[in-house]
Amino acid sequence: MTSTVNLIKLSVGTDSVEGLAEWHATKRAQTADGLPRHVTRMWPKREAEILNGGSIFWVIKGAIQCRQRILRLDEQIGSDGIRRCAIVLEPNLVRTQSSLRRPFQGWRYLTTQDAPPDLPEGRENEEALPVELNQALAEIGVL
Repeated sequence: MTSTVNLIKLSVGTDSVEGLAEWHATKRAQTADGLPRHVTRMWPKREAEILNGGSIFWVIKGAIQCRQRILRLDEQIGSDGIRRCAIVLEPNLVRTQSSLRRPFQGWRYLTTQDAPPDLPEGRENEEALPVELNQALAEIGVL
């Protein structure tokens, strides 16, 4: 039986979940079948675990703020002839409880135990806490 693992990635150039959604709505960010994707140089070695219900958790402005379920991994050959991995995503962005993260390059694996939970129903449209407040609450153990 295959377990599930997630990915975590910085959403570079976006300031909000809405900004990420706007980017995903552009043709440049979509597959031929209209699904949002993220293209990366490295192919995940834990592909079976990712495709067993995994999501990509997006870090925006220093905190995980949302996730998207990963549907498939497509091979994409660039104009330079280099093989890349297109992480094809479900269009729906699911807001999560905010979880601070330091900057990092590329993507990382994120276990289901370490992933922040989804926001409860009715709180999906709430704005994320300001980073400074989020840090202060984390320091005193509230978050």
